[in-house]
Amino acid sequence: MSATQPGYYPALPNDQYHKGPGVSKSQLDLIAKAPALFQWNKAAPEDEEKSHALDVGDATHALLLEPHRFEAEYAVAPVCDRRTTAGKAAWAEFESGLDGKTALDAETGRKLKLIRESVMAHPHARWLMEAQGDVEASIYWNDPTEGVLCRCRPDKAIPNMGWLVDVKTTADISKFERSLYEYRYHVQDSFYTDGYAAHFGEEPQAFVFLVVSTSIECGKYPVRLFVLDFEGKAIGRTTYKRDLASYAECIRSNEWPAIETISLPYWAKERI
Repeated sequence: MSATQPGYYPALPNDQYHKGPGVSKSQLDLIAKAPALFQWNKAAPEDEEKSHALDVGDATHALLLEPHRFEAEYAVAPVCDRRTTAGKAAWAEFESGLDGKTALDAETGRKLKLIRESVMAHPHARWLMEAQGDVEASIYWNDPTEGVLCRCRPDKAIPNMGWLVDVKTTADISKFERSLYEYRYHVQDSFYTDGYAAHFGEEPQAFVFLVVSTSIECGKYPVRLFVLDFEGKAIGRTTYKRDLASYAECIRSNEWPAIETISLPYWAKERI
């Protein structure tokens, strides 16, 4: 299966999505910094030795939304003390059977299980996880202003309810508001919303951030659900439209500016 035309693709493989046509939100993040980074990202080699490094966010995502992928890509080690002879032997046996899977030590596996149980203990989060819908469906559409192909891949789409769900992990859930801005999640909200509307003919009823803390608070892993306010969505839309215009101009001119302007940090300016 491949996607080169606008549409809704529930079963498009992840690698084909990322290698295929169309501009994504993460690519617009690069465009916003310097358009040349868009070209660099496509051409730069990937360190294969690091490809199986643990990404807690991805492991959490897989365990919550794609348990079959978690089983296929991750392996939880048995409890063993690798300082002992028996522990070293148990770990060696575990490693010999990885077959390309990413290894999780027993403590990390225990933590991920608790995080999943914490999500399922939240009644509405549980409903979002169990509701009938499409996990990692791909949406393609032509932007009506710039005429370029765009794409997005919501963590979960629930078309019969008109909901989009995005799972985020954070080290400190009390600071998620800051992460929202730093990682341009408000841009993602508007970009995905417009992609959904382009295909289904109406905006989703809600774009929900399901936020899970990877740090303990009062002995538990906090879970929160957020929707962005109207102002935040409007800023996100203005921002992505600006970045999309830059992308379209780069395509037309075949010029990809590379120089970025950098400023002194605020604390350095205060010393002048």
